[in-house]
Amino acid sequence: MSRVVIFGLQDYAELAHYYLEHDSAHEVAAFCVNREYLPAGGTFKGIPVVAFEDVAQTHPPQNFRFFAPMSPKRMNRDRERVFNEIRGKGYRMISYVSSKATRFGNEIGENCFILENNTLQPFTSIGDNVVLWSGNHVGHHGRIHDHVTMTSHVVMSGHCEIGAYSFLGVNATLRDGIQIGEGTFVAMAAAVMKRTEPWSVYKGNPAVRLDMPSTELKL
Repeated sequence: MSRVVIFGLQDYAELAHYYLEHDSAHEVAAFCVNREYLPAGGTFKGIPVVAFEDVAQTHPPQNFRFFAPMSPKRMNRDRERVFNEIRGKGYRMISYVSSKATRFGNEIGENCFILENNTLQPFTSIGDNVVLWSGNHVGHHGRIHDHVTMTSHVVMSGHCEIGAYSFLGVNATLRDGIQIGEGTFVAMAAAVMKRTEPWSVYKGNPAVRLDMPSTELKL
């Protein structure tokens, strides 16, 4: 059990508070945001909100851990930045894995948010700062790299590899043995049948690459 500081005050943070309080041994000690976003009254959900700039003094890393379950804005780059800033302050970060998820001793990194009804088959590993929303199938002998968001009811068949920063929309399906390139955006209900190019968008059944500058995804 750890005493945990949650980064943020919006939906993901509120959900993280609920899951940690109702489905984990952790205690939520505080919320944390940058000073300019501190709320009037200084609390959220009845818990103190502290400035990120001061958190190492109010909640030192030797006594507290962090959790930063943020949304996938800018292809998960905002989440990566906050993750690195928290680690830079010397904090260890927890991961939350729902008690209603099915897992088989999988390797799971720090600051992952894995909700109910996910199935993680044997020999699949998950990197740091990954969000798996509810109801996904993560096939055997697969690999999900850092800073990935998988929404709901995605089917990742066996031996797939998901590159860092990727986003997989609701009901997407990945054929077995394919590689999703870094920064790939897979649209809702897309059926990906072959390897994707980095920093590209794919949609349709079978999925095809959309013509758009890769810089638009990297912004």
